[in-house]
Amino acid sequence: MCTGACSRFIAIPLYILALVSVICNIILFFPDFKTKYADTASDGVDMLTPEVKYMGGLIGGGIMVLIPAIHIHLTSANKCCANRCGMFLSIGFAAAGVLGAVYSLSVASLGLANGPVCLWKNEINPIPQWGAPFANSSGSYLDDKEMWKWCEEPVNVVQFNLGLFSTLLVAACVELVLCAIQMVNGLFGCICGTCAKAE
Repeated sequence: MCTGACSRFIAIPLYILALVSVICNIILFFPDFKTKYADTASDGVDMLTPEVKYMGGLIGGGIMVLIPAIHIHLTSANKCCANRCGMFLSIGFAAAGVLGAVYSLSVASLGLANGPVCLWKNEINPIPQWGAPFANSSGSYLDDKEMWKWCEEPVNVVQFNLGLFSTLLVAACVELVLCAIQMVNGLFGCICGTCAKAE
């Protein structure tokens, strides 16, 4: 496969993954698909999971991957960047995509480890309160579905966060791999040239 065709093969999935990351991050702002949780409670307690506000999917897996994807795609266009210089620049853009993917991956991992913020109670704390009941569990709550019942509001917030943060995690991993491959592809394109007629 020539380096230009490889760039196209890499760029198209990056577009899709960047879009998925942005959508997941936006949806995370609305647990139970309600806007009221994006605000603070009457006692000043934040009702939104802190990792959502880090915007790993929007900034890292979204914008920081989308911009490199555009340039990587342009390296497959004969009359634009399909030359040694374009391939050299694609290495830097792909490296920026790697950083974005790592940021998104880190935030998603942290979101899964700490769990959601919710109105919760259990046997030890019988009075419902807003907080992150699984923050000190090191992610052990993920294996114990009985613990998920501690969260009373938003409804099914554990499953909601688990699904979206897991999607962000997988998307970031694939973005990371694709951008790393493009760094190698860009190096080959820079040294050996592309498949375009004019170098």
